[in-house]
Amino acid sequence: MSVKIRLQRHGKKQKPFYWVVAADARSKRDGKYLEKIGTYNPNTNPATIELDIDSAVKWLHNGAQPTETAKAILSYKGALLKHHLDGGVRKGALTQEQADAKLAAWLEAKAGKVDSKKEGLTKAQADAKTKALKAEKEVNAKRLAAAAQAEADAIAAETPVVDEATEEIVEETVAEAEVTEEAVAEIETTEEETPAAEEASETTEA
Repeated sequence: MSVKIRLQRHGKKQKPFYWVVAADARSKRDGKYLEKIGTYNPNTNPATIELDIDSAVKWLHNGAQPTETAKAILSYKGALLKHHLDGGVRKGALTQEQADAKLAAWLEAKAGKVDSKKEGLTKAQADAKTKALKAEKEVNAKRLAAAAQAEADAIAAETPVVDEATEEIVEETVAEAEVTEEAVAEIETTEEETPAAEEASETTEA
């Protein structure tokens, strides 16, 4: 029986979640499997991978062939390296202790890279959040400034109307005052002329 190590799809629509399984090559992708050896969640950053390395290596020893994606996952978690080191131990090229030490060193270095990537992503997210907050503050400040300017423009636009009305009232008052002064002047002129006319009449009568 030919065995494949492949992914079996689970999860929701547009949010896939995969099981890493050893299955008969003739079975359907999401059908019956022989053993579940891990999970793969691509919805996180970085992707979350859980893998039983010993089970994966056991199937590799028995001739199971991983698909391209499954092979990448096995390589990422060190299963292929352990399979290779176990082959060296069987051939006598190195001892089991040496193989275990190499695998442990590789896993430690890999974990350091993953942690560094996570820290970088966290820092990038924090920087992006800070920039977004700063941009939002600038937009709010511009919006407030524009509102204040619009209010000032509205007040300035209303002011000339008030001034023109005031000027019209002042002009009307001045005109009325001038008319009154002319009327007073006419009355005074009339009063001055009246005695002179009376004197002239008296002289004529005499």
